[in-house]
Amino acid sequence: MSTLATTDNGTGADPGPGAGTSPTRAARPDYRVTGRRVLASEWAKLWSLRSTWITLTLGLLFLVAFGVIAAIRYKALAGSPRIGGDFAASTAVSLSLFGANFAQLALGVLGVLITAGEYSTGTIRSTMTAVPRRLPVLWSKAAVYGVVALVVGLVGAFVAFLIGGGLLAGTPAALGLGHAGVLRSLLGAGLYLGLVGVVGIALGALLRSVAGAVAVLIAALMLIPGLATLLPTSWQDNVTPYLPSNAGHAMFALTQDPTTLSPLTGLLVFVGWTVLVLAGAGYRMVRSDV
Repeated sequence: MSTLATTDNGTGADPGPGAGTSPTRAARPDYRVTGRRVLASEWAKLWSLRSTWITLTLGLLFLVAFGVIAAIRYKALAGSPRIGGDFAASTAVSLSLFGANFAQLALGVLGVLITAGEYSTGTIRSTMTAVPRRLPVLWSKAAVYGVVALVVGLVGAFVAFLIGGGLLAGTPAALGLGHAGVLRSLLGAGLYLGLVGVVGIALGALLRSVAGAVAVLIAALMLIPGLATLLPTSWQDNVTPYLPSNAGHAMFALTQDPTTLSPLTGLLVFVGWTVLVLAGAGYRMVRSDV
C-alpha cells in the first residue's frame, strides 16, 4: 500500500506542482557605462559617417599628391637658374611634407564635424543620455579620432617621402630614410596631424558650430601666422615661434634656425595649445545643459 504525501498550504487545497518554490527571474545583462564601451561607441559612430571616409581620403591624398608634385617641380628646376630662394634649399623631407599644410585642414575640419555636427543635428542629446558623465564622451572622441588622424598622417608622410625620395635621387635635395633627422621629421609630421585632429574635436565641442569652429581652426593654423609678420621685428621673434602652426611645423622641420623652436620645444608648445582647447571644451560640456 502506498502513501500519498500532500502539502497543506493553509487553505486545504492542493498547491499544485511547483508549489513551495519561488519563481526565478532571468538575470538582466549588465549595461553599465564603461570607458571601453564609450570608446567602442565613438569608434562605431566615426566610421558610420560618410564624411569620415571622404575627408580622410582627401587628407591622405593632399599629403601624398602635393608632396609628389613638389618633388617633381624641384627635379624639373634643379640646376636651372630659375630655381632660387627657399625652394633651392629644399630637402626631400620638406618637399615630401609640402602637403601637410593642406592635409591639416582636412583632418582638422573632420574633427570639427565629429563634435559640432552632433550639436547641429541634435544627436548629442542621445549621446549625453547614454553617457550622463559628459567628459568621457569628449575624451573618447579625442582619443579615437586622434589615433585615426595620427595613422593617416604617418602613412601619408612615409608614402610621400618614399615616392618623392625616389624622384629626387641624384639631386641636391636627395635624402635617404636613414639620414639623420629624417625619421624624426616623418614621425613628427604624423604626430602633428594627429594633434590637429584633436584640436578640431575640441574646437567643435567648445564652439558647437561647424562654421565657427572651422573659421577659428583656419585662422589659427593659416591666417594668424601670416598676420604676425606685420608685428614689429622684436615682437615677431618673441611671439611668432609660439603660435600653434609655427610650433607644430617645428616638430617636423629637418633643420632649425634661431627664429624657430626645436622639435621637442615645438611639440611641448603645440601639446600645450591642444590641452588648453580641450580644457575649454571640457569646461563648457560640464557647465552647459546640453
